[in-house]
Amino acid sequence: MTESLILEERKDFIKFGFEKSGKTAIKCESNSVSGAVSQRACVYCGARVVLNPITDAFHIVHGPIGCASYTWDIRGSLTSGSDLYRNSFSTDLTEQDIVFGGEKKLSAAIDEVVQKHNPKVIFVYATCIVGVIGDDVEAVCRHAEKKHGTRVIPVKSPGFSGNKSYGYKMACNAILELLRPHNNISKTHGVNILGDFNLAGEMWIIKNYLNEIGIPVVSTITGDAGYDNLIKAPSAGLNLVQCAGSMTYLAKKMEAEMNIPFIKVSFFGVEDTSQSLIRIAEAIGTEENINKAKTFTQSESDRLRPLLEKYKSRLEGKKAAIYVGGGFKAISLIRQFNQMGIETVVVGTQTGKPEEYEIITGLVGQNAVILDDANPAELETFMKEKDADILVGGVKERPLAYKLGIAFCDHNHERKHALAGYEGVVNFTKEINLSMNSPVWEYIKQET
Repeated sequence: MTESLILEERKDFIKFGFEKSGKTAIKCESNSVSGAVSQRACVYCGARVVLNPITDAFHIVHGPIGCASYTWDIRGSLTSGSDLYRNSFSTDLTEQDIVFGGEKKLSAAIDEVVQKHNPKVIFVYATCIVGVIGDDVEAVCRHAEKKHGTRVIPVKSPGFSGNKSYGYKMACNAILELLRPHNNISKTHGVNILGDFNLAGEMWIIKNYLNEIGIPVVSTITGDAGYDNLIKAPSAGLNLVQCAGSMTYLAKKMEAEMNIPFIKVSFFGVEDTSQSLIRIAEAIGTEENINKAKTFTQSESDRLRPLLEKYKSRLEGKKAAIYVGGGFKAISLIRQFNQMGIETVVVGTQTGKPEEYEIITGLVGQNAVILDDANPAELETFMKEKDADILVGGVKERPLAYKLGIAFCDHNHERKHALAGYEGVVNFTKEINLSMNSPVWEYIKQET
């Protein structure tokens, strides 16, 4: 795709690998270009995916019934306790409510939820139509808290008010509302894990690693979290930010208000997992913790080396395209592909930040193209132009890959298999091999 074919409004959102210097940084963290039909979701979507894994929380969607279709199955988040979070309720606003207001309907819905389910915390999501008609959701929630003695927290998430990243911020504000009354609890020697949502049990894998090196976990935000677990978060000595796109804002707020420093970590790939565990031990642990981390990571790396070498011969020389939510995940994937001998020729994110795109630019080769908030037409054109062999993305990208006769790997939040940690490296490597080297692609090429 020559630069002349790119929409003028999109040119600043696209960067080529050979432009490592001499061009301003890629434009990002902006609202989607109107009419470009990008893959970036709305504010409500961003807020919901962050808060949904809180296992004993109750979610009321204040809006039309269509918004409630984005519900418990939006993430493959697992629970070790309550499964209340799998229920989702809507006030189902109709034309009459839009004319006369929906506050009474919302109040009645909260009363019914408390009576039937008695949850410890209720999140109320204000959707697009509520932002238009002006329901005072905050006032309704305050009244309900006083009436029932249950935390009822409004989530300001009208879809038109921004983008998915703004929804993350609104979810973080809701979490802060939950934590602030417990800000004065005594500090402990332990960490909070921010931005892992226990997809396919990945939070449990990470907690096992930290237990192996002697670092206690105070709270998880929000994978496999519960109300009693969450309110202990202000007592932690360190925050670990796994999903930078959704949780950096919360980590900064907790540092300012609760005096909890944070570091960014990644548990995707051998290199990132090992480095993260050692950095955690160095940040909060003793000399014994650091030695345990080094011993454990070396042992796991040695265990996986023969398997990775075995598959490298089957994957070397292949080309990959990546389109994921956050920049940190994209960086980890590029590093994993580099270890496999696979060249990343297309890489894009929905919510990447300038510093993450800088790292991405340094990791990819001159043949690569980097995209922020791409639309399907751009992804299709660049994958064909760069002759990609596989696309790593989410369910929205799967049909695009198969339409083009390209292998696909689901790395999004709907998946049911773990891709984090050393166990995830094994799963990811095997899946990439099975997808990319399937004989079906040869048959498709013959047909076309």
